[in-house]
Amino acid sequence: MGNKKNFVLDTNVILHDYRCLSNFEENDIYLPIVVLEELDKFKKGNEQINFNARAFSRELDALTDDSLFTDGASLGEGLGRLFVVAGEVKSEKVSSSFPDRKPDHRILATADYISEKYPNMVTTLVTKDVNLRMKARSIGIMSEDYINDKVLNEDIFDKSNEVYEGFDSALIDKLYSTKGGLDVDLFGDLRNVLQPNECFIVKSDRSSALARYNPFVDRIVLVEKRRSYGIEPRNAEQAFALEILNDTDIKLVGLTGKAGTGKTLLALAAALANVDNYKQVLLARPIVSLSNKDIGFLPGDAQEKVAPYMQPLFDNLNVIKRQFAINSQEVRKIEEMQKGNQLVIEALAFIRGRSLSETFCIIDEAQNLTPHEVKTIITRAGEGTKMVFTGDIHQIDHPYLDTHSNGLVYMIDRMKDQSIFSHVNLVKGERSKLSELASNLL
Repeated sequence: MGNKKNFVLDTNVILHDYRCLSNFEENDIYLPIVVLEELDKFKKGNEQINFNARAFSRELDALTDDSLFTDGASLGEGLGRLFVVAGEVKSEKVSSSFPDRKPDHRILATADYISEKYPNMVTTLVTKDVNLRMKARSIGIMSEDYINDKVLNEDIFDKSNEVYEGFDSALIDKLYSTKGGLDVDLFGDLRNVLQPNECFIVKSDRSSALARYNPFVDRIVLVEKRRSYGIEPRNAEQAFALEILNDTDIKLVGLTGKAGTGKTLLALAAALANVDNYKQVLLARPIVSLSNKDIGFLPGDAQEKVAPYMQPLFDNLNVIKRQFAINSQEVRKIEEMQKGNQLVIEALAFIRGRSLSETFCIIDEAQNLTPHEVKTIITRAGEGTKMVFTGDIHQIDHPYLDTHSNGLVYMIDRMKDQSIFSHVNLVKGERSKLSELASNLL
């Protein structure tokens, strides 16, 4: 508990997290009337931001009384009060620097007005818009990003698997020869540093082995490079990925890495290899509109509209098909699964409200999801479902997400200590020499 502060919220904070009002502790929150006007524009639609706009409006309605515009409405025990700043507020500082009557500038004016009204209190504009934060700072208005759901440690997304050295050669030989793995205590202090289902390399002076800590049996098990539905791992990272993807005890998987590392391909190959354990394989990805055009501008019905966005998933499926002869049993099985809706590729928006039981669910491009969207998806999981989230945290198309705040890193950070979760970061690109060169140099 420190000195009480005032926070002025931008519209994008609410669209990012409709429950944000409860995250400012004992401090007071001010909503410019223009924010409510902007929220009205987002109420219609089936995307997550549309849901957030409607959900926030319902929360606001539950608080609404005459005091909301005068004395403020209480947000609950231990929390501050919520005020709506109605009407047009004047700010000479804002109007002289930014004369255009834009919503952003009206929000800036509100922040300056509150700051002038309460000179003994710190007033801060909270927005996920970088440009608006810069504008605020240029005229002396304090501003910050909404960081309640940010992950501060992103080192794990820049490095490959851990390598542990100095082990006895006889121990590594025993790991190779013992089916079911070895007691984790035989590996010294590793128990204290390993997370559930973490994959790593152990080395002696003359040998090494790919290994994984299996929390279900409390043992270090050998990871072998095994082919999955025609796809063979090309490096240790891919072997680790297939290890956790093929383990039905692991219900939630995070695969991160730059383009060309094989994230989606490996996930799809593992899904097809384990199809007998599931009723359906579902591949989905969020739709990020191109050139700021809504998907509704595209011609055709719903399936035709989303087809261009789903093409990368079909491309990966075709790579797997090419591993076999055209008339092979494996290719026929894939085609039969597609015809019988056992293998489904669709836009992520279509799974809202569904219950996914006994499904191998792959969510591609998950770095473009908010933490709340990821939570919404995972809570769709019924009995016997495995969920795999793939993405490149350095390739974000969402305007208000970054490497710290996107749903993929948030999920990995929160789930890292759970026995049914595993994360593998793929570093080495395997698509082609050209792709890897471009990824590293451009």
